[in-house]
Amino acid sequence: MALTTLAHHIDIDWLREAYRRTRKDGATGVDRQTADEYARNLEENLRSLLERAKSGSYVAPPVRRVHIPKGDGSQMRPIGIPTFEDKVLQRAVVMVLEAVYEQSFLNCSYGLPARPLGASSAASSTEPNSEDGGQVGP
Repeated sequence: MALTTLAHHIDIDWLREAYRRTRKDGATGVDRQTADEYARNLEENLRSLLERAKSGSYVAPPVRRVHIPKGDGSQMRPIGIPTFEDKVLQRAVVMVLEAVYEQSFLNCSYGLPARPLGASSAASSTEPNSEDGGQVGP
């Protein structure tokens, strides 16, 4: 079976839930629109976003590039900050992908933020195995 699109899973209720799950106190994108400003016309904004996403006319705006200090403060690293609306749509897509693919992951699968174990746990779970030469997992 080949998956060609998952967009049909996203509807207005899905976008409302994505909005609910989107962090509201994050930095603003290139449009400088805050979560509070987006919420003032929430239903209209979500319906417009849904229409653009479903019709294929949605174009993600550029991300705002900022530089933040690395751990010790001696160097800076660039990060990109999407607009709030783009964060909502990204969250909606993540929710669909998690619903589809999360069930395929095993307890020995690592690397997804939703998992309680991270890369350090994966590294510590590597044990020599005569069959697979020390691969992570079973």
